[in-house]
Amino acid sequence: MIAVEGLRKHYGRTAAVEDVSFVAQDGCITGVLGPNGAGKTTSFRAIAGLVRPDRGSVQVDGHDPARQPREARRRLGVLAEGGELYARLTAREHLRYAGALHGLAPAALEASVARLIEELELQEIADRRAVGLSQGERRRVALGRALVHDPRNLLLDEPTRGLDVMGARAVRRLVRRLAEDGRCVVFSSHVMQEVAAVCDRIVIVGAGRVRAAGTPEEVRASAGRDSLEDAFVALLGSEAGLQ
Repeated sequence: MIAVEGLRKHYGRTAAVEDVSFVAQDGCITGVLGPNGAGKTTSFRAIAGLVRPDRGSVQVDGHDPARQPREARRRLGVLAEGGELYARLTAREHLRYAGALHGLAPAALEASVARLIEELELQEIADRRAVGLSQGERRRVALGRALVHDPRNLLLDEPTRGLDVMGARAVRRLVRRLAEDGRCVVFSSHVMQEVAAVCDRIVIVGAGRVRAAGTPEEVRASAGRDSLEDAFVALLGSEAGLQ
């Protein structure tokens, strides 16, 4: 479980996050949505332990990433928005390297790498260097890197960005299986149809604050709209320049 309570982070006079609270439960895909500059990325960085909040708290299975980084990171898999790879490493080497950093024993590491190569359909590119991979292929390798240590909590920022239709479908199926296995998944996407189809609960963030939270149906009802996209515009349109 990932719990964020009263999160606040300023950079000088700029408020990146003012007051963000939400709970992402095990066995559930929680979508966190917001326009550029809403505070979503800073919130994700706080969960990942990359920034220390000015106020509030973050818990990953009861561990604070700022104060107990090793325990929190062991329980968390992170796919960042950029997800950059090392140009000269192959896809297989990226997975092995990430698993080794998490302390996996050799036998467990090789089993995890083999499983992810199959699940993410990386067979044809497993031994190719990252410098020659397409954007979608690089994205799948980065996702495998986040999953290699079999974390119980996942932070996935735009996991299907750059993927073709079949690749995106495969990733969505994998994310759903992970949630059905009892894992906590925090999911971000700018594709509203994808969010509506994948996420069990949604948190909408604007100007550093939570503007709405609930199931997709509850969020639509709170805005008085028939689609999630229309609800998003109604809740945040003026802030995102959509009205």
